[in-house]
Amino acid sequence: MTTVTFLTEGERIVGFTVKGHAGLGAAGEDILCAAVTSAVRLTECAVNDVLGLGAAVKVKQRDASVSLKLPGSLGDAAESASQTILAAMMVYFTQLHEEYPEHLMVMEQDAP
Repeated sequence: MTTVTFLTEGERIVGFTVKGHAGLGAAGEDILCAAVTSAVRLTECAVNDVLGLGAAVKVKQRDASVSLKLPGSLGDAAESASQTILAAMMVYFTQLHEEYPEHLMVMEQDAP
């Protein structure tokens, strides 16, 4: 199962962690894993490259886990755009969870 955990501080999404393999299909042929990976990469590119936050955003990748964490202080435009991107990602993963509830879990957690 793939678990997506969105870290929040009040209404602000400050990051996410994605862990595990969906197990819907064979390695290299799992459409759910491909969808999750694609969404994570798109989000990372949008935040880091398009918004230009690469130096401030922390991305960690290990085995079957990737996490992204926003810094505490962003300018108004970057904050608004990053929140829109992360909220869209949350909606997308929630919709995927509704289609594949035994293979994808989506949670929210207060940031440490």
